[in-house]
Amino acid sequence: MNLLLPRYDAWIVAASILIATFASYVALDLAKRVHTRDVIVSRTWCAAGSLVMGTGIWSMHFVGMLAYSLPIELGYTYALTAMSWLAAVAVSALALQLAAKRSLSAQSLLYGSAAMALGICAMHYLGMAAIDVVPGIRWNWSMVAVSALIAWGASAAALLLFFLVRDSEGGRARLLQLGAAVVMGLAISGMHYAGMAAASFQVGSVCLSAGELGGKSLGLTVMAATLLMLMLTLFTSVLDARLRGRTMQLARSLKEANHQLQEANEELHRRAFLDPLTDLPNRVLFDDRLAHALTRLDGGKEKLAVLFVDLDGFKPVNDSFGHSLGDAVLREAAQRLSGVARSTDTVARIGGDEFVVLMENVAYAADCTELACRIVEAIRAPFPVGQRPVQISASVGIVVYPDHGERHKLVACADAAMYAAKRAGGGNYALFESRMGTNAEEQLGLQSDLREAIQRGQLALHYQPKIDGKRNQIRGVEALLRWTHPRLGPLSPLVFIPLAERFGLINSLGHWVIEEACRQIAQWETEGLHMRVAINLSAHQLREPDLVVRIADALGRNRVSAEQLLCEITETVAMEDVAATQRVFEGLSRIGVYLAIDDFGTGYSSLSYLRQLPARQLKIDRSFVSDLETSADARAVVDAVVRLSHALGLRVVAEGVETVGQRDILLAMGCDELQGFFFARPMPADDLLAWSLGRRPADTHGEFSPSVIASL
Repeated sequence: MNLLLPRYDAWIVAASILIATFASYVALDLAKRVHTRDVIVSRTWCAAGSLVMGTGIWSMHFVGMLAYSLPIELGYTYALTAMSWLAAVAVSALALQLAAKRSLSAQSLLYGSAAMALGICAMHYLGMAAIDVVPGIRWNWSMVAVSALIAWGASAAALLLFFLVRDSEGGRARLLQLGAAVVMGLAISGMHYAGMAAASFQVGSVCLSAGELGGKSLGLTVMAATLLMLMLTLFTSVLDARLRGRTMQLARSLKEANHQLQEANEELHRRAFLDPLTDLPNRVLFDDRLAHALTRLDGGKEKLAVLFVDLDGFKPVNDSFGHSLGDAVLREAAQRLSGVARSTDTVARIGGDEFVVLMENVAYAADCTELACRIVEAIRAPFPVGQRPVQISASVGIVVYPDHGERHKLVACADAAMYAAKRAGGGNYALFESRMGTNAEEQLGLQSDLREAIQRGQLALHYQPKIDGKRNQIRGVEALLRWTHPRLGPLSPLVFIPLAERFGLINSLGHWVIEEACRQIAQWETEGLHMRVAINLSAHQLREPDLVVRIADALGRNRVSAEQLLCEITETVAMEDVAATQRVFEGLSRIGVYLAIDDFGTGYSSLSYLRQLPARQLKIDRSFVSDLETSADARAVVDAVVRLSHALGLRVVAEGVETVGQRDILLAMGCDELQGFFFARPMPADDLLAWSLGRRPADTHGEFSPSVIASL
């Protein structure tokens, strides 16, 4: 039997393979889009992708058919060509639906690839059947089977590549996707041309559909339209991928920001409610828990108790061994208190060496005394924190509510009971009694009055001159806080400063002193008095993160030069928190404020350490000055401090100078500045102005009359 010999256009064959590869690349990209948790987005991409992917595969088939030519003119019927296109779209939809699944089982791969192979074969052979020839096409069924097997293998490979490529990212993903597209394109082309090789036409055949679809112009139009559609789809897919990537990046950034915000909130919560040294609840958190406990107690038969714990002999530990070892003792004491307390009790540190314990669900006072005994015994055990064990004790005050005291005075009543235990020798406990409440009520009343004094401007600064030893002139003044109580009269700072520290008012006092000192400097300037004023900073102020900013703002508001303000920090406070001291000193030094170490000799630091701080001045403690005339040891210490300070570039100030002998000894040693009752007592601002001009007020009681003010 004579058969017509077909011919293939190599360029069109290459074009069909290129279209198959490009369509495969777009299909692999669409597989990433349909794999999403958003059902609507997934279905939209699946529907649009099916049309684009199906058209691309069908276009490859159509263009491949155009590469096939016979001695007779060929054409394609409309209906079967459309059905061939629908088969390509259907098989594409199936492939994308399978690609949208989370995983691909062996069963899904087997049945899915078989269904896709049937669809591809239907597309191809419906397209071949669209060539209506008489007599009909003769088929080589072996080659038909080969083409079907190729379609099945290509479908299985396509599904595997979908799942391999869809979860990959970056440049490596693009290379992998390109390689997979080439493999799929060759497989699809191989199936197509194997299927075409299975068909043969007899000599003398006539194509009845030659007048319908056909022609190279139509083929080129289909090819161009398909490529354009594939390119637009790919562009849309890439744009979507970038938008999704940007969204994911923003989501990750938001997640990281939320994580950082959560950590910051946790840190702020920890700082606000926990003691930084022991990690126990602080006074704020303890007061909150006590308030809630009292609320729960209302109307019930249960009782609660507050135990106030003070460490006996802790101050000598700090003074003798240093604050680092003292901090270790406090941490160990906190652990011991937590260890002997019940799991339902709240153990808190409210300051220094003072702790409180809140006991809820108390049946008998004996439960409280039993815990107090355990606390006393736990603290009595040696603390192995140094080269040799440290031995201290604890005094515990107990108040039971509602048996003892008023609900808003429980901590004060427990404090009063603790002092009763301490007066009895310490290392013991005491239950609150009504007679102890007098002192507690006085403390509460005074702290309330002090709070009002700050708000109503009842405080004042007095100023004590500092005299230049060489020039015999005023070098500056030290500002000292004074409080004249409306009912009790003048109160010593030794009374109200500890009270302010205990009830959380010390920072408010410190802020007021800074502002008032700057205001007074500015006022003196307008009156012709250029004066440097020294103020004292407390340990609590050093822990304030905005202390330097506060001082800079006060200077700016009052238009005062920074060099006119001198901040004094006691040696003990400076060494209590070295990191905080270093931070504050460096900050104040940057803005130009002068710095001094006060009460030198009472702590444990050395000049070699203090030289690392940007201090300009060192003040010798009055305890050494008072013994100068009678103690050779005191003279030796002061002489050594003066010499070493000068070697380190520090000016030396001696405070507490009260006699001519003390003055003469200090001047002979080369002390730079002197301060004390010998020269003048602290005085109000107006009196200081008059005194500096030689008009000494009657109440200064000093032996010294200034000549002129020394240059700052």
